[in-house]
Amino acid sequence: MFLLTLPHSPWSTLAKAFPFTRPVSGRRRPPRQPQPWTSLGEPGMSRKSRSPRWLAPPGGGKMVMPDANVGYRGVLRTPGAVIFFFAAAIGRVGIAMIPLSLVWLLHARTGSYSASGLATAGFALAEALIGPQVARLFDRFGQTRVLPFSLLAAVIAIGGILVTTNSAAVVAASACAGAVVPQLAALSSARWAYLLRGSRASELPTAFSLEALANSAAFLLGPVLASSLGAAGAPELALVISASLIVCGGGVLASQRHTAPLPRRERAEPDQGSRTLLRPAFVLVAALNMALGLYFGTMGIAVSSFAINHGVPDAVAPIMAASSLTGIVGGLIYGRGRHRLSPRRQLIIAAGYMTSAASLLPLAHSTFMLGGVVVVTEIAIPPAITVLNILTENAVHPADLTQAFSWNASASAAGLALAASVAGRVVDAWGSSAVLAQAPAAGAILLMIALVVSGCRWTVQCPR
Repeated sequence: MFLLTLPHSPWSTLAKAFPFTRPVSGRRRPPRQPQPWTSLGEPGMSRKSRSPRWLAPPGGGKMVMPDANVGYRGVLRTPGAVIFFFAAAIGRVGIAMIPLSLVWLLHARTGSYSASGLATAGFALAEALIGPQVARLFDRFGQTRVLPFSLLAAVIAIGGILVTTNSAAVVAASACAGAVVPQLAALSSARWAYLLRGSRASELPTAFSLEALANSAAFLLGPVLASSLGAAGAPELALVISASLIVCGGGVLASQRHTAPLPRRERAEPDQGSRTLLRPAFVLVAALNMALGLYFGTMGIAVSSFAINHGVPDAVAPIMAASSLTGIVGGLIYGRGRHRLSPRRQLIIAAGYMTSAASLLPLAHSTFMLGGVVVVTEIAIPPAITVLNILTENAVHPADLTQAFSWNASASAAGLALAASVAGRVVDAWGSSAVLAQAPAAGAILLMIALVVSGCRWTVQCPR
């Protein structure tokens, strides 16, 4: 009642009494528009609520915090999720079989590893450079329309590898196969991002954890299966099985129309094309993937050269298998947990852990100790991949997700190839012990880029 009797607004009175007080006009401030999504999530803290904006639902509005009850079973109960996830996982095993299958096939035909290396390099290079351009077609026209043509082209290319006997023709066919083979991991991740939006946005990290586990399992089973068949004298059968898995998984994925993201031309928002990918936010995310590839490439050469120089080459396969299994366990644990930290901070923790653990590698004096350090280090890989997928989903326009995920894979492959080349030269020049110091250096690069990303505050205004 006292305030009602004042001749002027109480706020103007307070402003005169306290000069530092900001006067407020009688007009009401226009409501602040909700941020549909941000480029890299945090420092994703709104000034008022101080809650992470990376958990905001696609349409804006109330922030969504992680649900403690959300687990793998919860996201797999999404209608159609089980079918498309396991279909893509099966197809990924076939893709993971191709490089080693080419090595065994070309070596069996020519007796030379040079031709095998050229064919494998052609496949990987074409997959890294042309694959994202094919993924752009998936974003533009839709997965269900483009996938059948991509599968048909992949079958023709793999068939050309099998029927031709000329080494140059095999290398060319391998490059064609790498260019047209569908990026099933990117297609599956894009479907998760499409289905888990709105009120279910907090379940997306769990879904991406599943994707990381599927990748780890594929690159554990695929090379083992290809090597087993190649050692048994059936490298052609390995390629046939690889093509069969890709066609079966991709065919089932193409048949699941209700879970596929809408093509860009059918979306309500204006078409922004791939212009979004040129933003600094996504460039930094791609740099993070490349740094992770540097780590992968270093570890592969370091473990192999160390074991061979110590007279135990048979220890390489058990070490790599044990590290992959440890990574799967780490991914399972991460996906089932509730994480209050933003993706950026989680990435800093993962990169710091990898760098610290890898710094023990130069101290290894035996293969047993080396294997122990590698196994301990690998546990942080799937969580790091999951966080990178989350940052990618937040960094680009929804209409460009498939292409963005494909570019991430290309950046990782480029980093792997660069690190493997440098590591090989280091081994030749200074020995296997020297290359062990390259692994913590790669982890340090990942950590430094993660710290740079943590300080960025870009916001992308795009409809979700």
